[in-house]
This record gives sequence, structure tokens and C-alpha cells, in this order.
Amino acid sequence: MKQVLIIFLLSLGTLAFAQNKNAKASIEVDGVCGMCKERIEKAAIRTKGVKSAVWNIDTHELKLIFDERKTDIKEISKQIAAVGHDTKEIKATEEAYMSVHACCRYRDKDVVKDHEGEKNNN
Repeated sequence: MKQVLIIFLLSLGTLAFAQNKNAKASIEVDGVCGMCKERIEKAAIRTKGVKSAVWNIDTHELKLIFDERKTDIKEISKQIAAVGHDTKEIKATEEAYMSVHACCRYRDKDVVKDHEGEKNNN
């Protein structure tokens, strides 16, 4: 019984150290412009445990540095979806999507086409 308890306590201690306080990850987030960039990065940064969030307009890649002890990719994705932007993991509700400015409606092919020139200038 003592051996089982000791093994349990040792494995519990190992798990606590296994989480990285400066984890790096990238996720794909839909958006089309500078206003989207600001909204996406702000939603990510406001998630407890996120230390850095930088979204690239051209690639739609959001690069993150976060504390795995406080948050995870799913929670960050939820916060981004809540402000109207789809991620691979979580899609924004129609209500959240419709709350973004009309020029930020990335699901609309005409809006995406209007922003193509903007991408090439970045």
C-alpha cells in the first residue's frame, strides 16, 4: 500500500512539472484585415495565461505563447470564437460572427475579394 501511495505521489509531482509555463503554439484563425487582427489578438491576450498573441493577416496564423497550467488551445479558441472569428477547433456562432464590422465578414466571398489588395501590400 505504501509503495502505491509513493508511486502515486511521485507521478503527481511529475505531472505538475510536465506543464510548460511558456508553451508555444500556432492556430489558424479566420479574418481579413487589420481590425480582425486587433480583435483576434485582444481576445487571445485577454485569456488568462496567454502571454503573447500575434496574428498574421496573410497566413491566418495566430502564434501564441501561453502558460499551460492556466489555459489551453481549446479555451483560447473559445475566446476567439466569442468575438466572431472561426478557428479550426471552434466556429463562431452566427450571432458572434454578425457582431463583427461588415468589412470583417470573412465568410463573405465579396469581402474577402475586397481585401485581397490589402494582403499584397503587407
